Amino acid sequence: MRYTIFVFLLLTKFTFAQNLHDYKINPIQFNKVKLNDKFWLPRIETNKNVTIPTSFARCETTGRIKNFEMAAAKKGKFCTAYVFDDTDIYKTIEGASYSLAVYPDAKLDAYLDSLINVVSKAQEPDGYLYTARTIDPANPPSWSGKDRWINESNMSHELYNSGHLIEAAVAHYQSTGKKNLLNIAIKNANLLVATFGDNKQSVAPGHEIVEMALVRLYRATSNESYLKLAKFFIDQRGKKKYDFQDNNPWKNGKYWQDNEPVINQDEAVGHAVRAMYLYAGMADVAALTGDPAYIKAIDRIWENMTSKKMYVQGGIGAVPDGERFGNNYDLPNATAYNETCAAIGNVYWNQRMFLLHGDSKYIDVMEKVLYNALLSGVGLDGKSFFYTNAMQIINRVTHKDAEPARSGWFECSCCPTNMARFLPSLPGYIYAQLNNQIYINLFVASSTELEVNNEKVKISQNNNYPWDGNLSISVDPVIATQFSLNLRLPGWVREEAIPSDLYKFKTDKKQAFQVSVNGKKANYRMEKGYVIIDRKWQKGDKVEFILPMQVKKIIANEQLVDDKGKISLQRGPLMFCGESIDNDGVIASIKIPSNAKFTANFSPDILNGIIKLKTPAINSLSSVAQKNVELTVIPYYAWANRGKGEMSVWFAEAK
Repeated sequence: MRYTIFVFLLLTKFTFAQNLHDYKINPIQFNKVKLNDKFWLPRIETNKNVTIPTSFARCETTGRIKNFEMAAAKKGKFCTAYVFDDTDIYKTIEGASYSLAVYPDAKLDAYLDSLINVVSKAQEPDGYLYTARTIDPANPPSWSGKDRWINESNMSHELYNSGHLIEAAVAHYQSTGKKNLLNIAIKNANLLVATFGDNKQSVAPGHEIVEMALVRLYRATSNESYLKLAKFFIDQRGKKKYDFQDNNPWKNGKYWQDNEPVINQDEAVGHAVRAMYLYAGMADVAALTGDPAYIKAIDRIWENMTSKKMYVQGGIGAVPDGERFGNNYDLPNATAYNETCAAIGNVYWNQRMFLLHGDSKYIDVMEKVLYNALLSGVGLDGKSFFYTNAMQIINRVTHKDAEPARSGWFECSCCPTNMARFLPSLPGYIYAQLNNQIYINLFVASSTELEVNNEKVKISQNNNYPWDGNLSISVDPVIATQFSLNLRLPGWVREEAIPSDLYKFKTDKKQAFQVSVNGKKANYRMEKGYVIIDRKWQKGDKVEFILPMQVKKIIANEQLVDDKGKISLQRGPLMFCGESIDNDGVIASIKIPSNAKFTANFSPDILNGIIKLKTPAINSLSSVAQKNVELTVIPYYAWANRGKGEMSVWFAEAK
């Protein structure tokens, strides 16, 4: 039955696609990719076995589900802290739905149905679904505003809640074939269509995501009114009157990316998560409408972010006050914020930029975020989380939100539930296709079957990435077929620390990669960062793609004042950091000699298996006292899994 549902959904999606002007490149959907990867598969299984059940349990114990029950009864008092707490249930349902698509589970399936029933009863007759108001309409929380929508451009989050409802509903429908949640979302979306638009109410959504969600609902239903409303919401930005002479981002509109029309924007500003969801939504609408002004705007904003506003491990949103982007080159380490949700949003946006442009630089950024700024957001246990992702932890408080250790949950728990929904979808970022071109973007041991020139082709990857750069790829067409295999050559192989001059490797010595087919040197061409092998492929063909993995020192653009005279360390896609637990309790005073050589050894019994880097270093205890020490650094994503202590990504370099 499940297979029949998937065939129906895929055929339906294909039929809709005939009427769309859409992304020129198609990602291979997560449920068409089978993982056997030693790095990512255990994490996705931990998400299934631990993160998702834990998130549901915490939604129950913290009153998030009770809010829906009280809304259904129209009796009680909203019992959690934030008006957007409804979305923690939606996001966890979304993640559970992705998991169900790959790991059928009758018990989980039934639990989702029971939750959806609770959600359904909380929905008002016209489709409005927002427990903070429905429980007691005469006395809503202050953020909600006295009446519907009047505080949406500020902090009510009504459309944000709708966005996550829709995202969850489409995921649940596509994974199970059931329409129980989809019907709730459609009813809510139809209310939005009836309420907002030309000659109706207008608003720039206060926290973006409804734009992405409406596009997704359009794809699932082919109802064009949802796509039109997504574009309408985006185009409302820049119309509200603010005090543009004031530097306060709440007063000048930048906090909401509402300071000017989106097509005129050229800088990543404001709340970082809001920004990522807006730019991803703009990419979606641009793909479907062909709007060149949208594309030019997000191209400019992407260049600004990657060249002036991104930390070396891929984190964004430097400023704790407002979880937002700072000024250009404003990237201090001690107070770095780097919200986990912003990292997830950055993956969404970069995937869409790749689908628009076909350039590997977007996947380079996405890979950096995935293996570093995003993955650090969840502990190895699957039930402890960072809301923020520090660049430096020292033995004093640097800002009120600094996190020296992960937590099981937060009063504002958007990040844990966002992680629950993201990780099961990760296989959908590995492969993509453009006609007779197959892209391998992420080096994750896996297999997928697709059609090229109406012939079935199986692609399989076998590797030990990110620890090892020896990549083996099997190409198995049913019959001999001509097509191109596009292998991303990572920026770190091409001596590019990031696709800008914000960071660079200290040495510009080119590393020699190797690529062969069936044991013979391959004929290939380079295009947009891809090694393109165009040939007539036959069953049993083997590609060996060898990426050298030396330890690289990174230095920052001189305008990053906090990083002057310092280096950070990268090997393959992984950034490294030092923890006091490995270094006699001291990190802040350690310097790395300019001629330092590193050893890299795999330690299977530590932190679920990691590569440690070691090098002779200097502990500058004071201006006059120094001693030689051995510095040990570990992958950034793994820090704070062994208790609290100092941590640093950047190290002073001794001359």
